[in-house]
Amino acid sequence: MPKSSLQGKRILVTHADAFMGPVLCDVLARHGATVLPSTDPLREPEAPAALIAASGQVDVLVANLAIRNPRTSATDVDEAEWREVFAALVDPLPRLCRAVLPAMIARRAGKILLMGSASALRGIKGATTYSAARGAQLAYVQSLGVEVAGHNVQVNAIAQNFVDNPTYFPPEVQADPRFQDRLKREVPLGRLVSASEDAEFAAYLCSEAANCFVGQVFPVCGGWVQR
Repeated sequence: MPKSSLQGKRILVTHADAFMGPVLCDVLARHGATVLPSTDPLREPEAPAALIAASGQVDVLVANLAIRNPRTSATDVDEAEWREVFAALVDPLPRLCRAVLPAMIARRAGKILLMGSASALRGIKGATTYSAARGAQLAYVQSLGVEVAGHNVQVNAIAQNFVDNPTYFPPEVQADPRFQDRLKREVPLGRLVSASEDAEFAAYLCSEAANCFVGQVFPVCGGWVQR
């Protein structure tokens, strides 16, 4: 993709210090974007709208939302865990979109890209809360994408797993022989997807070259899931 493909685009990246945030900010900037990084946790109901208002024009919203996934048996999940995970991953997404969409619709131009998880596409033991929250994100993106496509606003998602990032696959996890065995056993690619591979695909989806995608969920997971 041309290095100037995002020239003139103002791209807001949430949770810019976690998950895919740092590499996204770097790659988007290298493609010419003006990157607006935010480290606001977005837990308060009014925080997403305040962030959008303070950011000025937002041509692309990259909803990069992350929380360390609890590994709790379904029978042991309590109300506190359920509410905590949904407050971090699900609640900020519609709040951000409601705040940013009116201006995009008025301009008849804009993109929203969710950095989501493939855990919503394949069952994982001990991850019911996290998978449910990630699934809610994807369902929202699919419906919203269809709703706003007629306004020339594209909403899509990357559903990733086994991508190199400090939140879910820190160095100590990657160095664990048990994880290396799991990687070879479960991931056809046989390795983690690199952070830059994932971010470059995100940059493409933020560009005008990706105007034809509507409410799509793209797995980026080395073949761990194919749909």
